[in-house]
Amino acid sequence: MKEMKFENALAKLEKIVEELEGEEVSLEDSLKKFEEGINLVRFCTKKLGEVEKKIEILVKEKEGKIKKEPFSPQEVIPTISKRESTS
Repeated sequence: MKEMKFENALAKLEKIVEELEGEEVSLEDSLKKFEEGINLVRFCTKKLGEVEKKIEILVKEKEGKIKKEPFSPQEVIPTISKRESTS
């Protein structure tokens, strides 16, 4: 799964959720899909963590110099939520 891209893993996870919610799946198949889904969630969480560590926000100081600050997801998430609720 290390070669898989985040977007592909997320799409596959969404498909598994749809299958588990919509189809009549045997208990054995449901368990296999659930296990695969858990592995995909772990992969996506790891990828997001790696990306979060790399992101830095550039802030312009008063003197015009560029200052790097660590990314804070708490600062961005409320903005995203507001944008989605107005759509």
